[in-house]
Amino acid sequence: MDIQKYIKVEKVPGGQLEDSVVRKGVTINKDVIAPGKMRRKIFNQRIILLDWPLEFKKGENQTNAELLKEEEWGVLLQLEEEYIERLCVQILKFKPDVVITEKGLSDLACHYFSKAGVSGMRRLRKTDNNRIAKACGAVIVNRPDELQQSDVGTGAGIFEVKKIGDEFFAFIVDCKEPKACTVLLRGPSKDL
Repeated sequence: MDIQKYIKVEKVPGGQLEDSVVRKGVTINKDVIAPGKMRRKIFNQRIILLDWPLEFKKGENQTNAELLKEEEWGVLLQLEEEYIERLCVQILKFKPDVVITEKGLSDLACHYFSKAGVSGMRRLRKTDNNRIAKACGAVIVNRPDELQQSDVGTGAGIFEVKKIGDEFFAFIVDCKEPKACTVLLRGPSKDL
């Protein structure tokens, strides 16, 4: 195992050098998708990590559809909504507190999650997703039908999003048996 993959140095300008810490877990420069509707602090959370989009899949090439009637547009939108709803219902069966995906997450999926009290983050780097998996014991799921109870990460103590300086950072810390950590360096600039 290459430990360099699981230790990240995050440089955050502002504060003093004495404010630097080593966190048992992961720190990511991200905010939840809907800050006013999703929780920013959760204790003993259940985390689901995804490597697939929670949005309607567009064709690899631009897809052409000929709509002969105005009602057909409504049918297409209905199909998209049903697809997203099925994905969200499938995920919500596992009672997550946080859902994180490396891909996109549609506004409709965001609505279903916030309604269920689930916080979501999208477009994470694969390396960050791997570090979260190592920190909290989750398994990154590649396809919707592969999701199972054992994939849910339950090893993290606190999920918290804080504003430091001008940016938001998500902390998944106080993990029970972390195999990843973050060195958070503070100082007058990123160079010091």
